[in-house]
Amino acid sequence: MSIFSDNIRFLRGKKNLSQQKTADELLITRGRYAKYEDGHSEPPIEILLRLSKYHKVSIDLLVGIDIQKYPLDEIVKLPENRIVLPIKVDKTGENKIELVTHKAKMGYVNGYDDPEFIEGLQHISLPFLRNGKYRAFPAEGDSMPPYNDGTYFVGKFIESRNDLKAGKTYIFVTKEGIVYKRYSVQNNNSSLVKSDNDFYKSYEIEWSEVREIWEFAASINTKELIVENLEFQEIKSMFNEIKIGIDHLKTQ
Repeated sequence: MSIFSDNIRFLRGKKNLSQQKTADELLITRGRYAKYEDGHSEPPIEILLRLSKYHKVSIDLLVGIDIQKYPLDEIVKLPENRIVLPIKVDKTGENKIELVTHKAKMGYVNGYDDPEFIEGLQHISLPFLRNGKYRAFPAEGDSMPPYNDGTYFVGKFIESRNDLKAGKTYIFVTKEGIVYKRYSVQNNNSSLVKSDNDFYKSYEIEWSEVREIWEFAASINTKELIVENLEFQEIKSMFNEIKIGIDHLKTQ
């Protein structure tokens, strides 16, 4: 038996369909379909595609994840027929947020789409973060003050680059690594991002290099155990802008 065979049997059962009816829908014989469910043979790619479309479940899920463990309506589906692991909850019902530690950071660049790698990450829960898929990434360097080593950025998954908003901050997962920057503008080929530390120049990230984008939702300072959410950051930013305006008036 395999995860795939268990999955298609489970999905057929949810629809309360017979093997014959399912085989008819897939344009194959019942005997051939039964071998897939029994794990005696594996379907070719064209049948996998039919099964994926028929059950409205990605191929990644069909062959790689035990979907009986997760409600299908809570599975986050990504572009290019790729998936992030389903939203999980702990015993109290809070969302489990995968924690990408400094040690796991480089492995994440290569394993971001590997279900086994993601399942092996540590988890945390933050009760004020709901209605989305969240993941935590470590800060590095001094380009985005006041954040530095010891801080974690919690990001909410962004499905499309069209959802990016100028002036907001995002975690970009690229071929080269993970960066936290303020988004400025984009074109068909790249996105212009900048640091909050004026010492660092703005630069472009090629879209062909981008693997994932996560919108800043909260920060965790592990050295002082401080958690700041997005609303607090916006309030702080507003007061900083007011202060800059007052200082500017004083110089006139």
